[in-house]
Amino acid sequence: MSDKEIVQKLKTEFSRDPELSKLQLNVSCEDGTVHLEGEAERWEQVVALGRLAAGVAGVRGVVNRVWPKSLPRPKKKRKIKEKASWDGMKVDVVIVGAGIVGASIARELSRFDLEVVVVEKEADVAWGQSKANPGWVHGFAGVDVDPKSLKAKLCVRGNAMYDKLAQELDFPFKRTGLLAIVTEEDLLPMLDFVEDLAKQHGVPVEIIRDREEVFRLEPRITEKALAALFFPTYGSTSPYLAAIALAENAVMNGVKLLLDTEVTDVIVKDSQIKEAVTDRGTILTKFLVNAAGLYSDEIAEMAGAREFTIHPRRGEMVIFDSKFSSLYSHNLAPATLKSDPYTKGGGIALSIDGNSIWGPNAEEVPYKKATGTTKRGIEIVWEKFSQFVPNIPKEAMITAFAGLRAATYTEDFHIAPSRKVKGLINVAGIQSPGTASAPAIAEMVLEILRKEGLHLEEKPDFNPMRKAPPSFHALTNKERERLIAEDPKYGHVVCRCEHVTEVEIIEAIRRGATTMDGIKFRTRAGMGRCQGGFCTPHVIKILAKELQIPIEHVTKRGRGTELLPYEMKQLLLRGGQVG
Repeated sequence: MSDKEIVQKLKTEFSRDPELSKLQLNVSCEDGTVHLEGEAERWEQVVALGRLAAGVAGVRGVVNRVWPKSLPRPKKKRKIKEKASWDGMKVDVVIVGAGIVGASIARELSRFDLEVVVVEKEADVAWGQSKANPGWVHGFAGVDVDPKSLKAKLCVRGNAMYDKLAQELDFPFKRTGLLAIVTEEDLLPMLDFVEDLAKQHGVPVEIIRDREEVFRLEPRITEKALAALFFPTYGSTSPYLAAIALAENAVMNGVKLLLDTEVTDVIVKDSQIKEAVTDRGTILTKFLVNAAGLYSDEIAEMAGAREFTIHPRRGEMVIFDSKFSSLYSHNLAPATLKSDPYTKGGGIALSIDGNSIWGPNAEEVPYKKATGTTKRGIEIVWEKFSQFVPNIPKEAMITAFAGLRAATYTEDFHIAPSRKVKGLINVAGIQSPGTASAPAIAEMVLEILRKEGLHLEEKPDFNPMRKAPPSFHALTNKERERLIAEDPKYGHVVCRCEHVTEVEIIEAIRRGATTMDGIKFRTRAGMGRCQGGFCTPHVIKILAKELQIPIEHVTKRGRGTELLPYEMKQLLLRGGQVG
């Protein structure tokens, strides 16, 4: 279908919708990319327009600039810093984003004799989408995903790579398998259909028709269970520990990691990438890999080559006390007919750290920072999953959190060189199963860069191995005694809930943690039942001492999040006013 035909088809489709037909829109199409401009009444209309456009045959991408009249547009409030010492450096590749995908790409490129820089606007690795998911390493992309899609292919390939990757980089990974439970008679015929679909994806699956066998595998699930599907390749990991391990190994092999550094512009000359401009200086390069997650469409816009729009989809999750984790031995999911085609439905995850994590739900939101949890969202998660695991009481919840999926309107991964700007490689739309797919995405990006002209010569001294620091909690008593004898600080437990020692916190700081959240994600200090109620003051003191900064400069997650902005004397002088 030609661009002109796509536009005509879209206008016809819009005119048939009672709500969308009332909107004043400008519709155009260039090389299969639809551009929508105008105003809507509600955010739901914006999403509906994008989805409708993506469903037209021949559409490669949707750039949706329509915005609701009633909502203020998001504004950036980033302060420009003084230029850093590396301002003006020249590199072969700039990677924007240090989530699990950006870190995977960096590690893959570190195998070669290249100058590579990763630029991350947050104060640490994996603080975007990568930290806010239950850590499933999906076996396949889902029953409603086209087996020929990038999502489907890269999920299966990436999943198969995790055993070797976890062994080399020493991050936690376990193949727990997924048990999808059928509780409705009407859905039993679906088992054969899903089995056939899984085979199309190249994924092993076993139908368990014997109800007694289901209870043998999971004795404590709901008595309503009739049958199940077992997917043995599903696994669990810590997405942030995996990303940290990938980033550390990349840095060991020569990659430069620039944290707390935001890309503010991309300079293109003669249709070729020339510079990545940041709030700390400019980097000269011919190749820019756009792995900026929720902000990947904005990076592409800076280069004048936007081919997609990211519309955030919030997912809320609930974490339960670890003492209930031993009740179940698999990741669990309800085998039901989905009411929302834009989510795989979520499930009950066994986190690698010993907690049960339920969710996520799915809600379209207009803002890329809308990560707050809601009472209704938590209720939806509880109502959906509690019926399948009746032995976990509601009082066992210890906290909830929300993450945002970086969805494009085509709903597939967008991994391709720009059709307008040479040297720009977009790695966008990486929503679930992004964690599972990350290693395979890195392989794909490497081949794209090779085809785009990047010379790749392998390093003879590339070291694929990285050793994680010891986790006191996971050690035997004999191993603990040995460590305490070597360093008495191992005997000082800072976080009682998770048994995190002072040495572990100091080691995390020496490996790059500069904030409370950096410590939390590396060591789990503050992730237990009391959610930091006991250990927070102790961690603050250790951070201040090790970083050699005043205690009031310690932050939760970087500038602007200081935990103790005033001494008590100053607060009293202000009359209790902190604003």
